[in-house]
Amino acid sequence: MIVKVFIRRKLRQESAMEAFQLLKKIRHNAMNRRGYISGETLVSADDDCELIVISTWHKMEDWISWKESEERKTLDAQLEELQEKPTVYEPFVFSKYRLAAKAGFPEPLG
Repeated sequence: MIVKVFIRRKLRQESAMEAFQLLKKIRHNAMNRRGYISGETLVSADDDCELIVISTWHKMEDWISWKESEERKTLDAQLEELQEKPTVYEPFVFSKYRLAAKAGFPEPLG
């Protein structure tokens, strides 16, 4: 089951550059984790301090393992100090997988 996690952040203007350096470090470390597929960072067209990171993982368990790791918690705590608002995490799965699981079927292959 492929998982896409939407991570919303609102940075403080004066700390944006430092925050982007931490985001790079988080992504670099995530790339070495089991289940990591890809990540991208998008900046709002209306506000340079509002961004969303889209992180893609093979399984929900892979994402949760990374999110709850001490390595990530340490970096995320530093990043939270540079934000106006707390981070919002929104994991999503592809509908065909979710519907199949709810119907009691095993995950589709491939």
